Amino acid sequence: AGYAQHGYGGDALKLYWRMQQENMKPNKATFVSLLKACTCLASLEQGKQIHAHIIKNGFELDVYVGSSLVDMYAKCGSLEQ
Repeated sequence: AGYAQHGYGGDALKLYWRMQQENMKPNKATFVSLLKACTCLASLEQGKQIHAHIIKNGFELDVYVGSSLVDMYAKCGSLEQ
């Protein structure tokens, strides 16, 4: 969360992918931070990958994650997702 909040979106995403390699389970706060990182980087493709992980981990109905998804897609110019 700290990386994304302080403008180090690329580092936040790298840490997440490392967490995945270590089989660590993300929580909703992880996904909210990652979506913020994607938004700051204007990285729609990374955002779509994170969205797939959100679904896989069962957080797609969480209100905070959902709001972050809408924000990310809107700011990356792809609100129809």
